[in-house]
Amino acid sequence: MIRISAPAHLHTGNPDLSGDLGRLYGTVGFAIQTPRLEIEIRKAEKEGSNDEDALKFIKRFRKSHDFPPVEVKVKSYIPKWVGLGFHTTLALSIGEGINRLFNLGLSFEEVALAMRRGLITALGFYAMKTGGFIYEGGFPVDKREKAVPPLIFRDEVPDDWLFVVAVPETPRKALAEIRKREDEILEDLKKMPPELADRLSRMVLMKILPAFVERDIKTFGEGLYQFNHLLGEFWSDYQENVYCCDLVKEGIKLMLGKAYCACQTSWGPAFYGLVKGEASAEEVKSIIESFLHENGDGGDVFITKADNWGMVVERG
Repeated sequence: MIRISAPAHLHTGNPDLSGDLGRLYGTVGFAIQTPRLEIEIRKAEKEGSNDEDALKFIKRFRKSHDFPPVEVKVKSYIPKWVGLGFHTTLALSIGEGINRLFNLGLSFEEVALAMRRGLITALGFYAMKTGGFIYEGGFPVDKREKAVPPLIFRDEVPDDWLFVVAVPETPRKALAEIRKREDEILEDLKKMPPELADRLSRMVLMKILPAFVERDIKTFGEGLYQFNHLLGEFWSDYQENVYCCDLVKEGIKLMLGKAYCACQTSWGPAFYGLVKGEASAEEVKSIIESFLHENGDGGDVFITKADNWGMVVERG
């Protein structure tokens, strides 16, 4: 039996949706310690799982690799359809678990190719493989879903840099419907103006990455917010405005008063702020909890550190 514990991730954005230089996407983001996906995979007489998505991914892996029946038990969930990476993490965890259970000898990149996850944006792939703060370099325009994008930068996030993550309940159902059409939307995505890709890429190269290396949390957070907000303007054709809904827009505005940054992760509705120290994190958590309860159906707000190691695999 194989046990895998894998981190969720926080998406900040993709610097190049133009492709005029020959590559597309690229991703900036973080692996986080909480929440985690925990699964068990064991040999079985009959295929089964306590999760429908897990069954789908077992069947997908079987299309390219032969192995006996397995049972997959999902013991701890990353929330689905909120921007924290549940489906990519589940798919890669199942593929890697089967790979190790039957000694298939596959690299993690080969697992990703078989599962067709982590190929457009590889944040979830590297969150599992390396953890930490991640910037991957996108894929050649003529090799879409044919290789895992290369890792350009990865480093450990300082222990006292904390994330306050909010998952508002009210917009979750509407966002889930959009996420189900994600592949269709990305296939027909409008081209980003090259000058916007230029600006976003320069922000990553000349502000976000240097500030992180220098441990300048103020400039780093400012860069993350500006980058995420500018990308939101591009995505506004596919969501209510810069953010997925007014509730998240107001929550981010409120978070910015106390945190170094506030960003929507992926399509949302999850959003997050970066702070330094437990006291600041607890203050922001309390403010956002009150806001969500006063302006909707509440939701989950939690504090987490970055995950600086990636997935943990154990043989039972």
